Amino acid sequence: MHRLRTTVVRLWPLTAVQMAQSLSKPVPLAVKQGLRTSQPARHLNTPLASEPFLNGTSSNYVEEMYYTWLENPKSVHKSWDVFFRNASAGAPPGAAYQGPPHLSRTSERLSSAQALVGTQPSVEKLVEDHLAVHSLIRAYQVRGHHIAKLDPLDISCVDFDDAPCTIGFQNVGIYGLAESDLDKVFRLPTTTFIGGNESALPLREIIYRLERAYCQHIGVEFMFINDMEQCQWIRQKFETPGVMQCTLEEKRTLLARMIQSTRFEEFLQRKWSSEKRFGLEGCESLIPALKTIIDKSSQSGVESVIMGMPHRGRLNVLANVIRKELEQIFCQFDSKLEAADEGSGDVKYHLGMYHRRMNRVSDKYMTLSLVANPSHLEAVDPVVQGKTKAEQFYCGDTEGKRVMSILLHGDAAFAGQGIVYETFHLSDLPSYTTHGTIHVVVNNQIGFTTDPRVARSSPYPTDVARVVNAPIFHVNADNPEAVMYVCKVAAEWRNTFHKDVVVDLVCYRRNGHNEIDEPMFTQPLMYKRIKKQKGVLQKFVEKLIDEGVVTTQEYEEEVASYDKICEEAYTRSKDEKILHIKHWLDSPWPGFFTLEGQPRSMTCPSTGISEQALSHIGNIAASVPVQDFAIHGGLSRILKGRANMVSQRLCDWALGEYMAFGSLLKEGIHVRLSGQDVERGTFSHRHHVLHDQNTDKRMCIPMNYISPDQAPYTVCNSSLSEYAVLGFELGFAMASPNALVLWEAQFGDFHNTAQCIIDQFISSGQAKWVRQNGIVLLLPHGMEGMGPEHSSARPERFLQMCNDDPDVFPKLSEDFAMHQLYDCNWIVVNCSTPANYFHVLRRQILLPFRKPLIVLTPKSLLRHPEVKSSFDDMLPGTHFRRLIPDNGHTATNPEKVKRLIFCTGKIYYELTRERKNRGMDEAIAVVRIEQLSPFPFDLVKEEADHYPNADLVWCQEEHKNHGYYDYVKPRISTTIGHTRPICLALDGLPQIFKLIHLHCYTCLFLIHTHVFFMYLLLPSAYLCRPSFP
Repeated sequence: MHRLRTTVVRLWPLTAVQMAQSLSKPVPLAVKQGLRTSQPARHLNTPLASEPFLNGTSSNYVEEMYYTWLENPKSVHKSWDVFFRNASAGAPPGAAYQGPPHLSRTSERLSSAQALVGTQPSVEKLVEDHLAVHSLIRAYQVRGHHIAKLDPLDISCVDFDDAPCTIGFQNVGIYGLAESDLDKVFRLPTTTFIGGNESALPLREIIYRLERAYCQHIGVEFMFINDMEQCQWIRQKFETPGVMQCTLEEKRTLLARMIQSTRFEEFLQRKWSSEKRFGLEGCESLIPALKTIIDKSSQSGVESVIMGMPHRGRLNVLANVIRKELEQIFCQFDSKLEAADEGSGDVKYHLGMYHRRMNRVSDKYMTLSLVANPSHLEAVDPVVQGKTKAEQFYCGDTEGKRVMSILLHGDAAFAGQGIVYETFHLSDLPSYTTHGTIHVVVNNQIGFTTDPRVARSSPYPTDVARVVNAPIFHVNADNPEAVMYVCKVAAEWRNTFHKDVVVDLVCYRRNGHNEIDEPMFTQPLMYKRIKKQKGVLQKFVEKLIDEGVVTTQEYEEEVASYDKICEEAYTRSKDEKILHIKHWLDSPWPGFFTLEGQPRSMTCPSTGISEQALSHIGNIAASVPVQDFAIHGGLSRILKGRANMVSQRLCDWALGEYMAFGSLLKEGIHVRLSGQDVERGTFSHRHHVLHDQNTDKRMCIPMNYISPDQAPYTVCNSSLSEYAVLGFELGFAMASPNALVLWEAQFGDFHNTAQCIIDQFISSGQAKWVRQNGIVLLLPHGMEGMGPEHSSARPERFLQMCNDDPDVFPKLSEDFAMHQLYDCNWIVVNCSTPANYFHVLRRQILLPFRKPLIVLTPKSLLRHPEVKSSFDDMLPGTHFRRLIPDNGHTATNPEKVKRLIFCTGKIYYELTRERKNRGMDEAIAVVRIEQLSPFPFDLVKEEADHYPNADLVWCQEEHKNHGYYDYVKPRISTTIGHTRPICLALDGLPQIFKLIHLHCYTCLFLIHTHVFFMYLLLPSAYLCRPSFP
């Protein structure tokens, strides 16, 4: 007979009488080991000894019985009928069931009720027992998972020391019940479904069914959810008798999938025993789990599934879930293959895949995408969510019914990586929600060599999911049928409520961290147990054979069939001579490139637009296109200022950005801008979202009123996260090349908390995965005296990761600039004019390929009176200017120029102001390098050659080891061929070094055939007189 267990003592709740007694009389202070273990009694005015119903535990039950009685008095027990009749007549609750009160003016009906109550001396006990049963049922629902048999190794690493558990029928006394009550029949509350079609059950059967629902191989955490409908839905899925039974067909399908999962790993082990592959041994049920989720979701109407996962089991998922050709996987183990694509490539267990195939269960086509990711285990989470959101957006799926995401996690990473928490908190935000993600945790109960007891402070690795009220389904991965049922429920939950859900596959790792790692060094006892552990497929087959579902011969034939498929694929893989990384693309862009994956052209049209378009967009930016919309007085002045600029054919930085966005929207290009406070702008310059000052939550986005057939504009303030939000926007930009996706940091240096996304995905994504991406990073930068944390966007970090060679002067050609852009890993610019900012944003879309764009945006220039551009600089025929030469007096008399200063960004305006103040307009030329990477070798050479008598200077406001110094130094030297003699003037150097710490400006000099930079005060730079040898 099945051994029954209970969770009764786990909860240890007070019964109604105990509660009443604890509240109505003093409680002696219990002391244990010097600690107070009970609270002082609370004394209330009403003696609750006579009102045992009035406590939180019983109120729901009493209310439920009362509504049932109102509908039909005969549907409740006679004692309840008497109680409610007496209470309705005015009797207090305690007297209502202890005996009718003496009321001289009561009706004849009340008198008869008194007589009936008098014949029910045990009504109080009956009510208490029903309440106790109610508490018992709730105990299982809340903590049944604590004693569920989840661990296949039976060494449970889940620590519940704070909730000691004593189990057994003998402990029902904790609830005020006696062992003699086990065979009594109790009416079931509506908060349970264990009765099926029965409304009352004996206590023994109640406990038995609760044990079956909550304490076997499935543990359910859901009672923290504050939505009654959702809780009831989960109760029904797990409590209804017989609901978890699988059909014969389901069992046979499950067996076939277990064979595929297991034999694939065994095949790899036989062929490449010394190779790292991060196999799935110990959690082979993951494959049928994922396929069940996909099948059920497809039946519900889902057409596309985007997945993200760590390396463990990745090859198995690619082979048996995504259905990547096996020979393509096997040839990855051949180290002699030559790469046919650009870039370095990546290890086989990091690659992604995109595949469209027929789902055999639903008979519908599905698109499956597994996103490539680095070794940073959870970094891919927000990327997957962003890609999912984008695909939902482009297909008009506003409820997440057609596109969904599945995220796989390891137990240690799920609990330890903060990006998991950040991603969860995007799940219900309007501009970031994907309408529910199914999280599957491969819970190996170990992280590399680290035990859970030192890897997390929470009992479960999945406790982080509770912050968003996501139900958590723990399941013993050695029970494939339980795994399949839980995954069905998870898919149904997501389809019903469009909320996140977590499936915790409690399993083990049969090998070490990888196949050549020795785990016995650090977990000897665990791995002694694992070595004795029978494989899950073997256990499952034996069970099915005993049940008569399959025969031994049928099983062996199925195994032989799959082994043959693997062997044939292995033979074909030997014919592969070239490795095509592009065959592993996770986000192809059909029609954007040629069939060979090359750009359709190597030219970029003019990024200028017509004057009519400029005026129209400018007028929209200066207006409120909604009637009866009250805006802030300060904003009225800003809009008026914009209107004045438009009338003068000028634009400042904010208006230049507006022109770029608006023109792209008018051309059908979706623009999405996100980040902290981007709607208004950190520096209150943008104001893309207007707020009605009289009506709460009434907003207007003028950018969406440019044209009736325009693309939509999305501008959204993000959560206070850089890592997750930047990853999300990167994923969004992956989905389509025909969108301008921008992420703006609140201050430039805040990007460092998203460094993982920048390093592992943005800068190296194309080299590793042949994946182009056109995301734009807007990083406010400038030493405006706001402190070290609000100054530098660390341009040196981005420039350090640029892939061009500083020591080789490139071969110049007519399309040199375009080839430079095509060959680079990303573009870094520091624009000094609104027009150039306008052009670089439009160029990002008009290029025939996609590259990440890093824009060092200004702060003080946002309102600088000189930082305005004429419409003439934005008309058709104009382009982005990689370098802006000096067009003043120096351009007409270059031979008189004594010093040529190269700079970038806002310092240009300070240099020209100082030059004018000193009357040195003809002696000093100032040239702006707007595009730092790829470096404009050709244009820098033209400027250097244009001023043959000038010494060359690089000027920046950042410290010597910051900014652009290390990047421009070797490139300028290479540009001039190391031939031009340059000397450093020594005038006033002692004074300069004394005062250097009082100023932020530095000048960097090139001397002789090598580059030598020294700090100089800006004014002294103009006073220096070079002496030539």
